Amino acid sequence: MSIFSKIKNAIFGGEAKAAEPEQPGMMESIAAATTDAVQQAAAEANAAVDIETRLDEMAATNPQQLNWRTSIVDLMKLVGMESSLQERKDLAMELGYTGELNGSAEMNIWLHKQVMRELAENGGTVPAELLD
Repeated sequence: MSIFSKIKNAIFGGEAKAAEPEQPGMMESIAAATTDAVQQAAAEANAAVDIETRLDEMAATNPQQLNWRTSIVDLMKLVGMESSLQERKDLAMELGYTGELNGSAEMNIWLHKQVMRELAENGGTVPAELLD
């Protein structure tokens, strides 16, 4: 799984999981329930996710004071990911960064903005000031 996918899944809530059958004689009920679950998951996937609200909720329950609005390091920490230089280098390469992969402020600012753009392109509602 890509690093961006990990960020996106942590914010969007991950992937829907199908229920495991508990009783072998209930296949028709399970098929109907699975169909309903798949349809619901598809509807939820098409609904826009309010990125600001979701991240604010996550930040409110986090014991650290994380500035996810401007810091890629804090954003990655907030969603439970490693925020090491190597992880950020890998994310930068994945997202097409063309500058030096040295952990500079320029790289980190670009990464944050690019992650916000990618979240918006993948169904997230991101405030305009985070996309600039």
